[in-house]
Amino acid sequence: MKKVVIRVRMSLHDAHYGGNLVDGAKILQLFGDVATELLIRNDGDEGLFRAYDNVEFLAPVYAGDYIEVTGEIVHIGKTSRKMIFEAKKVIQARPDISDSAAEVLEDPVVVCRASGTCVVPLEKQRKEG
Repeated sequence: MKKVVIRVRMSLHDAHYGGNLVDGAKILQLFGDVATELLIRNDGDEGLFRAYDNVEFLAPVYAGDYIEVTGEIVHIGKTSRKMIFEAKKVIQARPDISDSAAEVLEDPVVVCRASGTCVVPLEKQRKEG
């Protein structure tokens, strides 16, 4: 099936809680961006996110962290597209060392997993070949 990967640095603007903790909704926004790209690649249309059926927040994300988000279409129905998502922290901010310190994580940390369904109406689907 089709797969998409994006990598994004979390900024101070993304931090919502004390200690520069990033709101989990930011990760869901990134999953939405990946879902949109998957739909464009699969159907030639942005489609609509119908629902998440599972979301697991597994580790904290802070401003300065780099997050790699992957998404994959795992089932294609007539109009529905079942997808799975994973977000991993690949670079971690290290404010305990200095205000600009960071380190590449040898073993990325999974911060969130989710699955959900998107829909592309038949009249908007434009499949290649």
